[in-house]
Amino acid sequence: MATEKNLLLIDGSSIAFRAFYAMYNQLDRFTNAQGVHTNAVLTFNNMLDSLVDTMQPDNILVAFDRSGGTFRTKKFSDYKGNRDRAPEELLEQLPYIKRLLDDHGMAHYDLQDWEADDIIGTLAKQAEAAGWTVTIVTGDRDLTQLATDKVTVQVTKKGVGELEAYTPAHIQDKFGLTPKQIIDMKGLMGDTSDNYPGVSKVGEKTALKLLLQFGSIENLYAHLDDLKKSKMKENLINDQANAFLSKDLATIRQDAPLTIGLEDTAYTGPDIDKLRALYTELDMRQALNKLNKQAPQVQPDLSYVVLDDSNLAQVTAISEPISFEIEMLTENYHTAEPVGFFIGTATQTYVSTDVTLLTMPAVKAWLAQKQDIAVFDAKRNIVAGTKLGLVLDHIDFDVLLASYLLNPDQNSNDFGQIAQDHDYQLEFDVDVYGKGAKLKLPEESQLFQHFARKSAAILALKPHLLQDLDDQDQTSLFTQMELPLAKVLARMESTGITLHQATLTQMGAQYAQTIKVLEEKIYAEAGLEFNLNSPKQLGEVLFEKLNLPVIKKTKTGYSTSVEVLEQLRTASPIVQDILDYRAVSKLQSTYVKGLLKAVLPDNKIHTRYLQTLTQTGRLSSVDPNMQNIPARGDGKLIRKAFVPSQPGWQIFSSDYSQIELRVLAHISGDANMQEAFKEDRDIHANTAMKIFKLDSPDQVTPDMRRQAKATNFGIVYGISDFGLAKNIGITRRQAKAFIDGYFEQYPQVHDYMDKMVALAREQGYVETLFHRRRYLAQIHSRNFNQRQFAERTAMNTPIQGSAADIIKVAMIRMQQMLADHHLQSRMLLQVHDELIFEGPEAEMATLAELVPKVMDSAVALAVPLKVESSFGPTWYDAK
Repeated sequence: MATEKNLLLIDGSSIAFRAFYAMYNQLDRFTNAQGVHTNAVLTFNNMLDSLVDTMQPDNILVAFDRSGGTFRTKKFSDYKGNRDRAPEELLEQLPYIKRLLDDHGMAHYDLQDWEADDIIGTLAKQAEAAGWTVTIVTGDRDLTQLATDKVTVQVTKKGVGELEAYTPAHIQDKFGLTPKQIIDMKGLMGDTSDNYPGVSKVGEKTALKLLLQFGSIENLYAHLDDLKKSKMKENLINDQANAFLSKDLATIRQDAPLTIGLEDTAYTGPDIDKLRALYTELDMRQALNKLNKQAPQVQPDLSYVVLDDSNLAQVTAISEPISFEIEMLTENYHTAEPVGFFIGTATQTYVSTDVTLLTMPAVKAWLAQKQDIAVFDAKRNIVAGTKLGLVLDHIDFDVLLASYLLNPDQNSNDFGQIAQDHDYQLEFDVDVYGKGAKLKLPEESQLFQHFARKSAAILALKPHLLQDLDDQDQTSLFTQMELPLAKVLARMESTGITLHQATLTQMGAQYAQTIKVLEEKIYAEAGLEFNLNSPKQLGEVLFEKLNLPVIKKTKTGYSTSVEVLEQLRTASPIVQDILDYRAVSKLQSTYVKGLLKAVLPDNKIHTRYLQTLTQTGRLSSVDPNMQNIPARGDGKLIRKAFVPSQPGWQIFSSDYSQIELRVLAHISGDANMQEAFKEDRDIHANTAMKIFKLDSPDQVTPDMRRQAKATNFGIVYGISDFGLAKNIGITRRQAKAFIDGYFEQYPQVHDYMDKMVALAREQGYVETLFHRRRYLAQIHSRNFNQRQFAERTAMNTPIQGSAADIIKVAMIRMQQMLADHHLQSRMLLQVHDELIFEGPEAEMATLAELVPKVMDSAVALAVPLKVESSFGPTWYDAK
C-alpha cells in the first residue's frame, strides 16, 4: 500500500465566489495600477496561506467549473438557470487566481461537461482507496455528502476565514443523517441555488423528518401508502419524478473521466520569485510584505568596519561616491536622538553608534566638501546633521525622493518597503527596531548589519532609479526641484518659528472661560447636564428630549455632525451654542494645547514638511500641522502667538493671489479668463456677472461673488452640479445653470478638461507644467465611480500640481536670493500659497521689493502672477 498522504481538495469556483463577496464592500479599494480588481485574489491568497499553514498538505488540487453546460444541464435544462452571470470584476480576477495557484505550486483542473464537485468527488474516492486522508474546502454544503472516516469536508461559514468541519459524526449530530442521506435530503427539498425543484412545499425540516422515518427517497416511495392522507402526501405523489431527478442532480459523481491522477496533485511549494512578481503586478503590498519576510534574505551578511578614533582616516580618504545616513528610531527627527551612522562605498561600509565622530574636524570638513553623497531621505539627514553642526550641502541623490517621483501613489517612508517596491530585498526598520512600546535598539552586531544592508541598498538602487527617472522624464524635476527643495525645507525646519507661550496660554484661559459659559448655557437650554462630547448623549437630547427634526441616522444612533447641525441652526438656539462650543473647544484642544505641547526647548515650533505624501506634489505639514492654523474667524487670533525670534525683528508674509485660477487661465488658453487677469479684474465678480447675467461689476452682491467664487474653485476640482448645489445652498438646477454659465464665459476651460481626460486615457497619466506625473490607471476602470474620480483627477492635477510646483520653485529661488543679498532674514514657513519670513525691521523694505519679484518670476505664464505682501510684529499682523 502507498504511503499515507494528506490531500487537500479545494472547490475553486465556490471559494473564488465567496472570496469576491467577502470583500465586496471594499471592491473599489482593491485595484492595481492597471485598474484590475484584486479583492478576490487577495482573499483567495490569504485562505491558501492559512490552509497550508494549518493543514500541511502533501498534495493539493483546486477544482474549477468550466464554462458551458454539463451532463446535468442535459438532464435538466434549467439546472442553475436562475444564476446571473458572474460580475465582470470577478471574471477578470479568475486568470490571476489560477496564476496564483501555479506560483504557489498547487495543481488546478477543470473538465468539460463536469463540475468541480465531481472532480473533487472522484479524487477523494481515489485518495481514500490509496489510504490517504482528504480535506475538502468548499463554500457549498452539497459536498458534505462526501464525508467519510478518511474525508473531512470543511465548509466556509463567514467569508472564507471561518470553516465548519463536516465529518460523519458531525453530520449525525447536526441532522441525524449519514453523509449519503444528504443527497436524499436535497432530492426532497430541492435547491434554489442550483435551481432544481424537489418536492413542492417540502423544506429541510420536513425532509429530515421523512428521512429519519424512511431512510431514503427510494424507501419512502416504496412505503408511500404508510403515510396518512395529506397535502404533503399528495405533493410527494405528484412530484415523484422531480424527487428522483433532484436526487440524481444532487449526487456528486465519483467516477468522472479525469485526465489527471493523484500523482499530479503533488504540492511543490511556492516559487518565491514568481509570487513576488505577481504580487507586485497586482499591488498586493500586504502579501508582498509577508512573502518578503518569509523569504530568505537575498543579501548574505555584509562586512563592515566599526569606526573609532584610530581609523577615521580611512573615511576621510574616500574619494569615490558614498552612501550616508544618521540613523534615528522615531519619525520626528527634530526630537529623535541619533543612534548611529554609516558611511558606505561600493566595497565597504563604515559604521558607529558614536555620532560625535562625525563632528571631528577632519570628518566634518570632508563631509562639507564631499560632492557625491547618496542617502535615503535627504531632509531628515540634513536636519540631523545640522543639530550636530554638520554641513551636508552636496547630497546628490535621495532614494526616497526619486522613488516618490516615479510612483507618487506610494504612501510609505519605510526604506524596506520602498526597496521592495523596486525589487530590492531589504528588511524593514520595524523588524529590526520594533515599534511603539517595543521600540528598542537591537544587539550592536544586528544594528551594524542593518546599517551595512541599508548602505548597500542605497548604492545598488541609485543607478536603477536614475535610469528610471530619465526614462520617465523626471530627472530635471528631481535634480532641479525636489532635491534642492529638500535642502531649503531642512533649513526652514531647523530654524523653526518662535511661539510666544504666554500669549497662547492667555488665549487658552479665555477659551476655557468661554467653553464653561457655553456649557452652562447649553445645559440650561437642554434642561439637564450631559456629556457634550458624546454624540450619543447629544443626539438623545436634541432629537428625543427637544424633539428637533431628525436629519440623518447612523449605525450607532443620531448623527450630530456639523453638516446636520448647520441644517438645524434655526430650529433651536441650542444648536448655535453647540456649534460655538465645538469651534472654541477645537481651538483650545488642537491649537492652544496642541501647539504648547509641540514647542521645543528653544521656544520654537519645528514642523516637518512631508515632501513625498501627496500625489499632486503639494507639501504637507505635521508635528504640528502649521498649514491648518486658522486664517479666518476667531481662530485667526492664534497667529498672534507666532512672533520673531529676536527683538527688533518682524514677521513678513507674501502669498500668491488665486494662483490655481491663474494656472488654469494659462494651461487652458481661455482668452476671456486671461483677459480678466491681465486687466486685473476681480475674477470672481467677473464670473458672477456672467452667471447672473449682469451688466456691471457694481451689480454683483457679496453673496453673488461668494457663489461665483465657489463655482470658480469648484470647476478646478471637477465639481458636479450636485456638489456645487450642496456647497453653496442652491438647487441642483441652479447649480447646473451656474456651471453652464461658467463654461459659456470660459469655453476653452471646458475644452481643456475634455482634452486632459482624453490624454489620460491615451497615455495613462497627466503632467504639471514642470512635467510632474500623476498616473491614473483607474481612468479605464469599469467601475463608474473610480473612472469618474480618475477623470476629475486628470482635470485638476495639472492645475493643483503646477501651483504646488510654482511655489516650490519660488522657495528655492528665495533661499538663493536671501544668500545673494546677504540678508539676515530667514524663510520660516510655507502655508499653501503663502511664504512666511522673519527678519530685522530694517530689511522689511528690501523683502517687500525682492520677495514679490522672485515669486513673480518663478514661472512665465500667459497671465501675471499676483503676489501680496505685508509685515508686522506677529504672524497675525503680517497677514
